[in-house]
Amino acid sequence: MTNTATYKTFKTNIAWMPELPEHWKLSRVKNYFTFSNEVVGEDYSGFNVLSLSVNGVIIRDMESGKGKHSMSMDLYQIVHPKSIILCLFDMDVTPRIVGICENLGIITSAYTTIVPKRNVCERFYYYFFLHQDYNKSLKAQGTGVRTTLTNTQFGAVKIPVPPYQEQLQIAHYLDEKSQKINHFIAKKQQFIALLKEQRQSVINTMVSGKLLVVNGQLISPIKVKDSGIKWLGNIPEHWEVRRLANIGTFSKGGNISRAELIEDENGIPAILYGDIYTKYDIVASKIINRISEETASNSVVIKKGELLFTGSGETKEDIGKCIVYNGDETVYAGGDVIIFKQEMFDSVFISYSQNTSYAQMQKLITAKGDIIVHTYSSKLKNVIMPYPPKEEQTQIVNYIKTETATIDSAIAKAEREIELIKEYKEAMIAEAVMGKIVVSG
Repeated sequence: MTNTATYKTFKTNIAWMPELPEHWKLSRVKNYFTFSNEVVGEDYSGFNVLSLSVNGVIIRDMESGKGKHSMSMDLYQIVHPKSIILCLFDMDVTPRIVGICENLGIITSAYTTIVPKRNVCERFYYYFFLHQDYNKSLKAQGTGVRTTLTNTQFGAVKIPVPPYQEQLQIAHYLDEKSQKINHFIAKKQQFIALLKEQRQSVINTMVSGKLLVVNGQLISPIKVKDSGIKWLGNIPEHWEVRRLANIGTFSKGGNISRAELIEDENGIPAILYGDIYTKYDIVASKIINRISEETASNSVVIKKGELLFTGSGETKEDIGKCIVYNGDETVYAGGDVIIFKQEMFDSVFISYSQNTSYAQMQKLITAKGDIIVHTYSSKLKNVIMPYPPKEEQTQIVNYIKTETATIDSAIAKAEREIELIKEYKEAMIAEAVMGKIVVSG
């Protein structure tokens, strides 16, 4: 049960945390936590390897080959349950800076691990630091090119200290509420995944020639031929199998790093390789990222209708994702963006085609790297797919857009519902850890 707090308050002189309940204290991290860096040594093979993710501290699946890891882990630190793990470097680009450890394991020593002292509820402070992650107040205190807080600097950060019993009550309340919210989000994400599978099935069917569009209607191809490709099988007789190298040319983007992005809506638009697989689907029209004129002078311009492939990624699923730029702004491409120029075919059809399971399979076979996975134009040029005449490509694109419009709308609605519940969760945590509500029971 909760009620709006009617406590008397005291001023903190901290801009983002201006006041706290009068019966709370304001102290420093180092007074309530100890810093831990227990190096595992040569016996690391007996431990679970942990990772800090947007979903908290998780046990890594080392067999999957996904993500970054060192060949040797003898310098990793041992972390115990109830420890709080923080990423206090590269805070401007890190998707989540805090997690709570629930399993004994090891994690890279680049992370900061703090252990609660006596009568300190670790889950209350997990939520408090999560609130700081949301409002970027820790990031604002970081220094240097990599936006870092040293242990000494972080130890001096001021934190609220409610009575221990109140810490427990607030943590229990947030645990219960968060569990319900997370369940809601998980269900919505499952729904979105099913919709995306349905959408991808439509695309795969249409760009592989399994069905044809004639006067807006679907028909099975009457005359077919062997594509010469085992995994593709038959294709319509009038379609042709082509390598990307036969229909266009490749080039590379310039050296734009995420650190060079600026928060200025009047800056010059830019696309980085990570944007291709995180922000866009098939077509990119409105570009969010901005760079300075100086940075743009060392980069490469993307023209309307050109296709962009990811050259790098943390997983093989990120590699070779393809979008077509269809906007009217002058846009610049960052490093590891592979640009494909062509005039023979419908660019949107190619984008659909290059994101099918057929094309992705070919890209994965040639991708290289264990920590960061790479592909190159020399590999992408050999990706083969079937292509109908250009006029038919345009009909297929229009059909896919029509057929997937309802699916896209449902996906967008579900994603918006997730965003709204996340905003509610952030506000709920902020109110609780700042003493704005009274938690009882």
